[in-house]
Amino acid sequence: MFICPACNGFEVLSFSCPECEGEMKDRGRLVDYLDEYSPYLDDEGLKLVDGLKHSTDEHTCLHVLYCSQCETTSEYAVQEEHQ
Repeated sequence: MFICPACNGFEVLSFSCPECEGEMKDRGRLVDYLDEYSPYLDDEGLKLVDGLKHSTDEHTCLHVLYCSQCETTSEYAVQEEHQ
């Protein structure tokens, strides 16, 4: 079984914004923004529509990063860990 360290609170994602150098914070998994029920669906099934071709095979979890200073968003693939 593989788990995302960011989703499970083992890792905090924080990066500098490429636009304004402000702090970009993790806003959670990209697939959770697809519709109102997606946070409750099977993780492996959602990986089929996350936009990453090999996220299931490579065990990655795509997160949204947001800068509140300039409202820039970006995506970051977190490497899942084997548990």
